[in-house]
Amino acid sequence: MAIEPADGEVVSPVDGQIIQFFHTKHAIGIRSNAGLEILIHIGLETVAMNGEGFEGHVKEGDKVKTGDRLITFNLPLIKEKAVSTITPIIITNGDIIETIEKQYETKAEKGSTGIMQIKVKA
Repeated sequence: MAIEPADGEVVSPVDGQIIQFFHTKHAIGIRSNAGLEILIHIGLETVAMNGEGFEGHVKEGDKVKTGDRLITFNLPLIKEKAVSTITPIIITNGDIIETIEKQYETKAEKGSTGIMQIKVKA
């Protein structure tokens, strides 16, 4: 799944723990309390920006709650320097998923609108 950010802030989609935070601050990995691992990658080809325009608000090992601020970024700068602002949200351990249903929202409010309903295997 991917989103088109309306502003320059990424919040946690789940309660969990930060398991990876790229030194360029353009991507972050979270493990939910249920064990689901999620990678959020801000924009396309943003790694080439080498951290310019990104600010991290968490570090690896931090516990987070749904809606907690993870990363802020300069959206106009990304529009100028990157291929796209499209932000993929990738499940990296899909083998633990029992069912997944997309929520067909066209506009999501960070921290409150669900974009997927996922059931993890017992």
